[in-house]
Amino acid sequence: MSSLLIRGFVLGFAIAASPGPIFFLCLRRTLVRGRLYGLVSGLGVATADGFYAALAAFGVAALASTLVSGRRALALVGGFVLVVLGARILLERGKVVESGTPPNARGLAWAYASTLGLTITNPATIVSFAALAATLGLGAGGGIGRPATLVAGVLAGSAAWWCALAIAVSAMRARVTPGLVRGINTASGVVIAALGMLAIVSAFQFVP
Repeated sequence: MSSLLIRGFVLGFAIAASPGPIFFLCLRRTLVRGRLYGLVSGLGVATADGFYAALAAFGVAALASTLVSGRRALALVGGFVLVVLGARILLERGKVVESGTPPNARGLAWAYASTLGLTITNPATIVSFAALAATLGLGAGGGIGRPATLVAGVLAGSAAWWCALAIAVSAMRARVTPGLVRGINTASGVVIAALGMLAIVSAFQFVP
């Protein structure tokens, strides 16, 4: 069980640490809005990773198959949202929240829900976890101990990465100048929007 927990942790950490639009989004939120916003955004990603890991580990074949077969729609929705987020960031590229500004509950809820939704709409994630489950011999039958251990490891690994990122990036926040904020926002907005457009284009290349 401990070996499975460690492997799940490593998988969750590695997948979370992969460069992508969510990385840039969480990086930008931490620098511009503060550590708590970056952390809550990362926990939204970890929740989605845990959801996909559970589908694969517990052998929920019907739902997993439905999600994978609908990858075109998922990619279109996710890509569109990324383009909108990228455009919004570009419009607010000079904005920064002061260190003493208390977190807003509605803003934190949006930070969590947005990254959760964006990660859920990434069909490649379920494929990664399904491959792992097949490699480890997990699936329907054999009790819930091993699948639950794997899911716990994935959740812990993904959450650990986002906690580490939020802490590390927030430590540099005091050195962020208005000019650097504009540069970070511009770069993040362009990258996120571009990756969103790429997802939309790629959606039409999926084989039904």
